[in-house]
Amino acid sequence: MIEPNDIVETIKMIEEDHLDIRTITMGISLLDCADADIDRSCQKIYDKVLGKAKNLVQVAGQIQKEYGIPIINKRISVTPISLLVSASGGDPVKYALVLEKLARELHVDFIGGYSVLCQKGFASGDLALIESIPRALVQTEHICSSVNIGSSRAGINMDAVKMMGETVLKTAEATKEQSCIGAAKLVVFCNSVDDNPFMAGAYHGIGEPDCEIHVGVSGPGVVRAALARADKSLEMNQVAEIIKKVAFKITRVGQLVGNIASQMLDVPFGIVDLSLAPTPAVGDSVAHILEEIGLEQCGGPGTTACLAMLNDAVKKGGVMASSSVGGLSGAFIPVSEDAGMIDAARSGNLTIEKLEAMTAVCSVGIDMVIIPGDVTATTISGIIADEAAIGMVNHKTTAVRVIPAIGVPAGKEVEFGGLLGSGPVMPVKKSSCSVMINRGGKIPAPLHSLKN
Repeated sequence: MIEPNDIVETIKMIEEDHLDIRTITMGISLLDCADADIDRSCQKIYDKVLGKAKNLVQVAGQIQKEYGIPIINKRISVTPISLLVSASGGDPVKYALVLEKLARELHVDFIGGYSVLCQKGFASGDLALIESIPRALVQTEHICSSVNIGSSRAGINMDAVKMMGETVLKTAEATKEQSCIGAAKLVVFCNSVDDNPFMAGAYHGIGEPDCEIHVGVSGPGVVRAALARADKSLEMNQVAEIIKKVAFKITRVGQLVGNIASQMLDVPFGIVDLSLAPTPAVGDSVAHILEEIGLEQCGGPGTTACLAMLNDAVKKGGVMASSSVGGLSGAFIPVSEDAGMIDAARSGNLTIEKLEAMTAVCSVGIDMVIIPGDVTATTISGIIADEAAIGMVNHKTTAVRVIPAIGVPAGKEVEFGGLLGSGPVMPVKKSSCSVMINRGGKIPAPLHSLKN
């Protein structure tokens, strides 16, 4: 039974602590749009997505108005486009352009799924799509791309790692007049998930149903506010209990919105992603949660331990509040999108090396990190390989979304605007890994992948 105090508390979380639904994402399968003729395939995609998602934005607006819960983003994820390229051949950018047309007509924020799954090797269509990513992202505004180059079962495709270092750099150079924004819409995964509602890594996995609705909740400000009110003498396990209780309440809001959206759109409900997704707004920072636990500044000693506890407590609190938890679910640490992370990077307390350690215990990876534009492609590949190794060995999702700031040296600032935020260019060690990257081939899966 809902008590009056629960209602008042929820209103306070929305009005004062930045609680919102970060995204409602509709996943749509395009497998039945495959065709040997790329133009016919594009037309099938246009007709299907338009039919399925024509009411998505309107329904999100109705829910926001009726229940007073802010819904920040309305998004669509689709089947990895490389699968359609394998059937049709032709220039994959045609698919990006039809998706961009749909995004504009449907007024959604992003469409994700210009993607490749090549952890074990390249299938027909994979290489063509990877080659096309810089051209696709420079010609579109609302399309996001992802490439999965490794998994705990398959190992790491080092040929793909090399290609993605080059692709990230080419994408940044192609969009250098727009603050290299193209690279901010491109993510490289190990152990990517099929039902992730967050961009830039969302795609609709081949095992998913024809269409479904996912919800991504947020709420770093709510967790920080709860810890700020708590006694500073509490033991760490008591701090974890507070986080769990807050995560439960946040997730219930997400479950409610997901259920209503599912009914109104007549589409099955997929999952709630429990991730704490920060924004550049003051008071909505994951770094500030870590500092509320007891750090002088994020990035110093103790940061990884606090983040591990936060990530675990969020999962434990949220999992009991939803009928179906999925996606990435944990704590995001995108540097340019988090006010506390930005400050820590500016002061030099947060380095890429420390971020790498933190990614071993959070829910994603090195995310929205601005690096010098003169970095080499093999250095970016080295960063990708390191992150993939952490994910592969620890059976978790890891990712790299770095933005080479073309023409901007380390220490200077880059502004993206909106939720993508801003931040300093973080220095990268320049010792070469080119011999290792140029070996190519594959890093075999670890022994503990043999579980059957």
